[in-house]
Amino acid sequence: MADAETLTVTLPADLAALVRGAVEGGQYGSSSEVVGQALRDWQAKRAAQQAAFEALKAEIAIGLADEAAGRIVDFDIDRIIEMGRKLSAARSKSS
Repeated sequence: MADAETLTVTLPADLAALVRGAVEGGQYGSSSEVVGQALRDWQAKRAAQQAAFEALKAEIAIGLADEAAGRIVDFDIDRIIEMGRKLSAARSKSS
C-alpha cells in the first residue's frame, strides 16, 4: 500500500463484530481492507448524492427561469387528469 497511514478507529461492538466476521469469513484479508472498502463505498455514495443534489439544483434553476419568463401555467388537476386520460387512450389504441 503506497502512502498508507495508520489510524486508530473505535467502533461499536456490533460493527467491530461485522469487521471481524468479514475477515474470519475470508471475504477480506484484514480489518484494514474492510474499513478501506467501507470508506470507498461511502465515498461513492456521497459522490452520487452530490450529483443528485446538483441535478436537483439545475432543475430548480430551470423552473425559476421558466417562472421568471412567464412560461408557467396554473395548476389545474382537471386538465392534468384529462391529459392522462388522452395519453392512456392513445397508448391503448397503439397496442
